[in-house]
Formats: sequence, structure tokens, C-alpha cells
Amino acid sequence: MMTAPSYQTIRVRFQDPICFLQLYRPEAQNTINDQLLAECSEVLDRCEESTTVLVIEGLPETFCFGADFTAIRAAQTQGNNGTSAADFASGGPEPLYDLWQRLTTGPYVVISHVRGKANAGGVGFVAASDIVIADDSAVFSLSELLFGLMPACVLPFLSRRVGWQKAHYMTLMTHPISVSQAVAWGLVDAHEPNSDILLRRHLSRLKRLNKTALARYKRFASSLSGSLVVDRQLALAANKEVFSDPRNIENIVRYVEQGIFPWEFS
Repeated sequence: MMTAPSYQTIRVRFQDPICFLQLYRPEAQNTINDQLLAECSEVLDRCEESTTVLVIEGLPETFCFGADFTAIRAAQTQGNNGTSAADFASGGPEPLYDLWQRLTTGPYVVISHVRGKANAGGVGFVAASDIVIADDSAVFSLSELLFGLMPACVLPFLSRRVGWQKAHYMTLMTHPISVSQAVAWGLVDAHEPNSDILLRRHLSRLKRLNKTALARYKRFASSLSGSLVVDRQLALAANKEVFSDPRNIENIVRYVEQGIFPWEFS
């Protein structure tokens, strides 16, 4: 089992081939600050080589409540010197967007395990994930317009997952949607009253996946435009790549001849 360094805003454990990353700022409603982004990014660096599944969790009552407004308040105090609050509150929006893009494209399956409130940037983490599971307490909201803001970085990921109109509706209404509504819209893939059991069922299957295959698949999926004509050459090239890999052919031959699945062979 890989040991993880100590972090201040997250808790991490590696249980090969799975990494469990818990957003952990109980004193601040699990809001996002610069340190949390930096620490999450460092964990993703560690996941590049051998992690097959990355599980992102929050607290029992709050998954993630979005941006840390206390940092913006502090920025306002310092902003009297002529520097904007945005400059003080963070290093700009790039680290946040880049983190979510890494989740979407990285060579691992990303599961968001949501309990309680997922608001604003919390929805960004959810929307950037490959699989979202939740318990019955989960609710999802975009509150930005109430403060004169907008979910600018969230919308590209959310629209990709649920479609433009539903993302647009969530943005305008600002009201939380229930987990059942989130499932109907495709924001959540599965939910049960006891989501820990649901998570274990998912992990028992996903940990069998091959790291190389995952990296290829997510690279391919992230490149698709949605146009059958535009994506034709991309699809043909990807198909040729996987059937040209000798390791894949060995797996196929072994299964045909001996009935052994790839994850059973050592």
C-alpha cells in the first residue's frame, strides 16, 4: 500500500489500485481554496503511474460548498491598496479549471461519492467525474447568480454531462435539486440510502480495469466532438491502436484458449 504525505485540506489513502481522496475542511464547509487545489493536484500527480480508480469524497453533510468566501473577504480588506479581490482570493481561475480537466481526461476512473450538499464548485467536481454515486441526502445547486457571479468554470463540465438546458436551468434557478432529480438528469449515475455499499460494488468491478486501456479510452473520449463525420478518423485510429497492441491480443487468445480473463492472469 502506497503511503501518502500529510495534507492540510484533504485526507488521502492509497489502497492499490485505488486512491481515496477526501476533501476535508470541516471548519469551512469543505470550501475550495488555493491550498486545496494545490494538494489535490499533487495527489493527481501521484495517481498518474499506478492508480486505476480515484474516489473523491467529502464530509457526511457537505461534499463541497464551492469557493471559500472568507478568502474573498480577506482580499477585500487588502484590496484597498488597489489590487482586486480576485487577485487575492486565488491565483486566478486556471488552477481550478485545470484540476477538473485533469479529472476528466486523466488515466484513471474518477468517482465522486456525494453525501449532503454539493454547491457551486462542488458541482464542478461532480460534473468532471466519470462516475457519480450518492446517498439519499445529496443535493446539488449553483448559487453563483445570487451573489452576482456565474458558474463560468463549472458550466463547460456540467453541460457536457447533463446538456446545456439543464445546466442553464440550474444556473438561473439557484435552487438545490434532489438526488432523484440529479439521477433523472444524468448528473448522478446511481444512488442508494447506504452509498458506502454502492461504492464498494462499483470498486469491486472497476479495479479490474487495465491502466493502459483506461488511459487510451479517456484520451479518446475527451477528443470526441459529437459529430459522426468529424470523429470517424479518430475512432478508426483508436480501434487500430488497441487491436495492434500485442498485450491485448495475448489477452484475447488466452481467453479463447483457456477461458482466463485478463485480471485473473498473473
